[in-house]
Amino acid sequence: MKKTLLTVLTALALCTAVQARDTNYDGPKPAPHQLKWHEAEMGVVFHYDLHVFDGQIYGQGSNRINPIEDYNIFNPEHLDTDQWVQAAKAAGAKFAILTATHETGFGLWQSDVNPYCLKAVKWRDGKGDVVRGFVNSCRKYGLQPGIYIGIRWNSLLGIHNFKAEGEDEFARNRQEWYKRLCEKMVTELCTRYGDLFMIWFDGGADDPKGLGPDVEPIVNKYQPECLFYHNVNRADLRWGGSESGTVGYPCWSSFPYPYSHSNATESAADHNKLLTHGDSNGKFWVPAMADAPLRGYNGRHEWFWEPGDDDKAVYPLNDLMDMYEKSVGRNATLMIGLTPNPDGVIPQGDVTRLQEWGAEIKRRFSQPLAETSGQGKKKLTLTTGKVETANYYMIQEDITGGERIRAYRVEALTNGKWTTVAKGTAVGHKRIESFPAVNAKSFRLVIEQCTAEPLVCNFSIFHVAQ
Repeated sequence: MKKTLLTVLTALALCTAVQARDTNYDGPKPAPHQLKWHEAEMGVVFHYDLHVFDGQIYGQGSNRINPIEDYNIFNPEHLDTDQWVQAAKAAGAKFAILTATHETGFGLWQSDVNPYCLKAVKWRDGKGDVVRGFVNSCRKYGLQPGIYIGIRWNSLLGIHNFKAEGEDEFARNRQEWYKRLCEKMVTELCTRYGDLFMIWFDGGADDPKGLGPDVEPIVNKYQPECLFYHNVNRADLRWGGSESGTVGYPCWSSFPYPYSHSNATESAADHNKLLTHGDSNGKFWVPAMADAPLRGYNGRHEWFWEPGDDDKAVYPLNDLMDMYEKSVGRNATLMIGLTPNPDGVIPQGDVTRLQEWGAEIKRRFSQPLAETSGQGKKKLTLTTGKVETANYYMIQEDITGGERIRAYRVEALTNGKWTTVAKGTAVGHKRIESFPAVNAKSFRLVIEQCTAEPLVCNFSIFHVAQ
């Protein structure tokens, strides 16, 4: 155990240390808060809203336009945010995000500006604060807390796609009032709960010159080290183009714009391809997010708990590992959606699966057969000491110096001859890939093309028994 921990810590230190030999490279590099995104590798988002308690199957279209009749249905008698966070940590998550407000517009905190919040309900005598409990649990168990703010829709106030219904003066006045309300809510959430990992505007925050509130200056002022996602000017990360928990390969962190969605990109025919793959020649660092709900199996796609549900919606372990390898293993950060139920806890079947997932990730990738690193070298050789069966490799660049590798191959020394077992292009923070099992004691990483001297902080070989 001590050897394994030392191996992991050493690799992390190598991959986050600023290298001295960083001249002759003019491509984009991550900001410090973006480095935290890469290093986290995996996180969760907890979806919770009034409609969890209405006894109906979640319908996005309906929830966006139909207000909940009785907000006092909110009554999680056994709310346990510690249990939520512990379940996420067991899977290997390093951060967690909570939907402080979603499509209903209902706020899960003690808002002084939004009367449609936990102050209005009978639960805990109107003094409950789910955001506070969530943030405290994150810090208690060592996860970085983030907050999701849904302002694109508000079924209570009649806001659809940022816009107040109607075209007359009444609608225009409500529009301006709603923009100010959003700004005040963001200020509350940015100032009451300490340092945050991320402020996530799902569906964006739109253009402050048009329908959207001017939220970016608020986040910059009160949470300067926080990830911001997103408006028409800035996105510190990008959606990976699907809700499958995977991204395509190659997946570059570089991007042609400092935002991932805006009026300038959404009409582009290849926009989804750009989200999925990035752009190797991009001038901005906008890394990818892969996302999926844990309850997305058997034709299900459940971001919220639904009545009468069972464990058949939970992804099997093999599917989750496939997600991991096709997200974290392709230079993206993986975010899994978790669904607290009306009692206020994560279902036990979900908890068990998350524990199994975390254990399997450790089993596969915490103990390499051999590993090495190298700065400025286009060939890196490692030896296992004896002939071993290997079927996986891992490569990591020191991305503080940018993404420099453009093409590589992995070779094994068999029968006195170097034989290619895998080839690739993008590496970035982490590249994991399987290859047909081979018996050898020497392996080599050959960098065929790079934009500047390569900064490889980890090249590892593994044997993963199926």
